[in-house]
Amino acid sequence: MIQALSGDVAFLQAIRDLKFDGFIHTIFSKTVNIKCRESGELYTLACNRLDNAPNSLIIDINCFSNNHLELNDQVFIQKSTLSIDNKMVIRLEDVKGWECSLPCYPLNEQRLIYNLAIMKGYIEFNGKSGGMKKDSQTRNPFEVEMAKMLEERSYSLLCSLVNNNESEAVNHALSLIGLGPGLTPSGDDYLTGLMTTFQLLNCPCYSLKEFCERVILKAKHLTNEISYMTLKMASVGKVRESIVHLLCLAMYGEEKELIKALQHVLQIGSSSGTDISLGLVSGLETILKISSTRRNIHVNH
Repeated sequence: MIQALSGDVAFLQAIRDLKFDGFIHTIFSKTVNIKCRESGELYTLACNRLDNAPNSLIIDINCFSNNHLELNDQVFIQKSTLSIDNKMVIRLEDVKGWECSLPCYPLNEQRLIYNLAIMKGYIEFNGKSGGMKKDSQTRNPFEVEMAKMLEERSYSLLCSLVNNNESEAVNHALSLIGLGPGLTPSGDDYLTGLMTTFQLLNCPCYSLKEFCERVILKAKHLTNEISYMTLKMASVGKVRESIVHLLCLAMYGEEKELIKALQHVLQIGSSSGTDISLGLVSGLETILKISSTRRNIHVNH
């Protein structure tokens, strides 16, 4: 019997309503992904070293390496437990509910502007290369070309967003999906960060939400299921707890706390944390540029 420590409230509700029935989709050392038969969505069991995330349940286990779990093992509800065949039983009583709640975009943007400069500098020197952050040491022609494509397509995307050309922006975003190394490709991780910022409460660029909706409508078959679910959640403002914390500090925090939160996100995956962080920075800078342009137009009129 393993105790569940905390979990996404929507996942917990589905379990408590006895409406969850699924099977193991993928197995990693720190996570196990479960596919729900009814919705087709992925849910995650995560070890106690990870932070809360959408559709996830943190359980009191160090890793999943020695639990003899296999792909397609059945996952079902039994009384107040979540069971995986006869191999694992997870106790759900006393579990702490968690729900992603993004912060409000600030009325005064000066702290955000200052903190973005800090984030960019820190990522430049401490972020992991090989994805959105170019590896200046590589001589591999494939990696050089991949880095060039990621840079050019992300730049074109941001230009289209700032110039309010939504259709063009959607096409550039779709060209990033599935591009780059990693289980969640670098282009996907970058878009995860970017789209998250457009879901901030009181975001002055409301039209950017529609951009996210249009991207997700066409994204499903361009990448793998795990990465697609991450993108889909980000497009409606649902991301892991460490990313929410970093966003809060980017807009309102002091340098010391900001760097600590950024370090935590940069540790995600191989280059995923760096790619997500660069997406967050790009998204916040895009909002700043668009809102500044609108203010200038308003003043001139």
